[in-house]
Amino acid sequence: MKTLVTILVLIPFFALAQQAEKKASFTVNGAVTGLADGAEVKITNTNDNAEIAKAKVTKGKFSITGSIAEPSLYFIVLGKQQPQHIFLENKVISVTGDVNKVKDLKITGSKSHLDFVEFRNTFNPLFGELNGIAAGLNKTMPGPRYDELMVKYDSINRSIQTQIDKFVAARPSSFVSPFLLFVTAQVVDDPAMMEKRLNLLTDEIRQSNVGKSLSEYIAYNKVGAVGTEAVDFTQPDTTGKPVALSSFRGKYVLVDFWASWCGPCRNENPNVVVAYNKFSNKNFTVLGVSLDQPTGRQKWLDAIKKDNLTWTHVSDLKFWNNEAAVLYHVQGIPFNFLLDPQGKIIGKNLRGPALEAKLCEVLGCN
Repeated sequence: MKTLVTILVLIPFFALAQQAEKKASFTVNGAVTGLADGAEVKITNTNDNAEIAKAKVTKGKFSITGSIAEPSLYFIVLGKQQPQHIFLENKVISVTGDVNKVKDLKITGSKSHLDFVEFRNTFNPLFGELNGIAAGLNKTMPGPRYDELMVKYDSINRSIQTQIDKFVAARPSSFVSPFLLFVTAQVVDDPAMMEKRLNLLTDEIRQSNVGKSLSEYIAYNKVGAVGTEAVDFTQPDTTGKPVALSSFRGKYVLVDFWASWCGPCRNENPNVVVAYNKFSNKNFTVLGVSLDQPTGRQKWLDAIKKDNLTWTHVSDLKFWNNEAAVLYHVQGIPFNFLLDPQGKIIGKNLRGPALEAKLCEVLGCN
């Protein structure tokens, strides 16, 4: 179970929007009771707390001016109080309230901030529930209680997906919509769905800094994602002959990243052997991609023989810089993905019983 991020923790891509070339300008006028004369009020970004603009308080009032590239989420810091979120725009914005109740500040003049408040009111309760259930799942062993929590988890997750669709459909021209897609990326975990939602937004939003960052994020994560077409690569086999992944079209193929020096990989190899022996007569094969080191060619060949890995093997012997591994963002091994005969990825990280179960699903076990 993935550890869920707090809903307001931003992905670093937002730094791009906040550090881009500045145009236009904003003015934040404040009237907050309880602020001492001379107290400092600052606008800072949410990535590294760098100061954007500041002003001094006079008789409970302040006026901060500055400029940003496009609407984005920032902090407003009143004296020594805890920072509060403000979705800033290059407009005249009003902040009112009581310094002793900073969480209840009223911020007007920014349509983006109103959208952000709606986002917060809608999604914070859902993520609060989801985080609570996730914590319970992490402490619960498989069994009736675990299954019950998973049913609740899936139900809330579906509610989140529904609310994302509603929010984006209602606000295609809002800068909060791509923000929402970023901060919910972990529970969506589906770059194709993210791309579909991004394409619902207006050209202005998609061509904005945050829109472009989101597009890059989606493109990066689409490589190797279940439901997408596998990106082709070519590497030499054990005899030095170039072998392309696309040459396996027409078969179900498990692309298995491993290495002779990798203990967990060697422990997993018997499971892959069992699957290969059981399903190789049903249009299934394996392509082994080794992350062995430049000086490890013989160890690679010896491991293939010792572990009885009788399928095709390739490697450029570049260790963690193996070009196929870099292409598919492989951060650890063993790692695999399963392709259908059309080259579409239909499974990922299938180990032990999970591999056989998936192959039974698509090929049958009779």
